Amino acid sequence: MGRLLAIDYGRKRTGLAVSDPLKIIATALETVETNVLLLYLKKYCFNEPVDHFIMGMPRQLNNEESDNAKYVKAFALQLQQAFPEIPLTYVDERFTSRIAQDTLLQGGMKKKDRQNKSTIDKISAVLILQTFMQQSR
Repeated sequence: MGRLLAIDYGRKRTGLAVSDPLKIIATALETVETNVLLLYLKKYCFNEPVDHFIMGMPRQLNNEESDNAKYVKAFALQLQQAFPEIPLTYVDERFTSRIAQDTLLQGGMKKKDRQNKSTIDKISAVLILQTFMQQSR
């Protein structure tokens, strides 16, 4: 059984999260510099079977795609070309960064640690994956 892999794509860095093989639990994986993201995913998928990619789609409050959506779609095209056998689904990622920050605050993390954007990116990817998993049930 393969994993689900969620991607919180950013132009500088990208948060990643994966499910367990049974697709029950979402766990933060890594924050990767975006310029090496495709290479990282190729290595990861070589070592771990992945059944499905889930990408956060940035949207505005009026439900229209944000300006960053074009970058997400451009990377998604590269991803689909590199992994044509793995399906890709978009999930609305509105408010994931804010929810991630609130989660860190409620968890008692120090202010300096909460300002680490790579942590927020990973947690955002977990939230994207959890959303997909809940919608799939």
